[in-house]
Amino acid sequence: MPGSDTTPDLVKILISGGFGVGKTTTVASVSEINPLRTEEMLTSSSSGTDDLTGIEPKTSTTVALDFGRITLRPDLVLYLFGTPGQQRFWFMWNDLAMGALGGVVLVDTRRLETSFAAIDFFESRAIPFIVAVNCFHGHQPYNADQIRAALSLQPTTHLRLFDARDRASCRDVLVALMDQAIARVTTATTTAGAAGAHGGSDA
Repeated sequence: MPGSDTTPDLVKILISGGFGVGKTTTVASVSEINPLRTEEMLTSSSSGTDDLTGIEPKTSTTVALDFGRITLRPDLVLYLFGTPGQQRFWFMWNDLAMGALGGVVLVDTRRLETSFAAIDFFESRAIPFIVAVNCFHGHQPYNADQIRAALSLQPTTHLRLFDARDRASCRDVLVALMDQAIARVTTATTTAGAAGAHGGSDA
């Protein structure tokens, strides 16, 4: 998927997941530009609507999207779109997903139930995605196999442990996603070529 010497490929990637899993932090950590944020302060009006269990110190929330950009290599630039996590804003996910090559589903093992909607979203639309488990304070009490089982992930779904506050860690997640997306495109192209050749031989 390389671009020309002067025009890099511009690829849209979604950073998704439940409320408070670290989407805004991830985009801010890895973006090479000042990220666009649409955060609002949490108020008493959200009481009973936004579940803060396990993330009680959280004082703000994304109400539309986060946007950032990272150049993975000279011919490949990723545009990162962080989705809102609260259920009342999920209607925006379809619009944000238009034209996306792939996605990252962020997971907080303290609140695994908030991740299922995002996983279902990508699976139902056949959009390539990987699962990135946020290791808060550099610690994760569960191993990858335990997390995979708890999320009922498909065997082909890639899972990585990472730190949303660390730029290199976030970049590694995006590189893993792009490797998966490129492999998928390559496989599809090879399969289509083989089918075409076989069809031609029968003619």
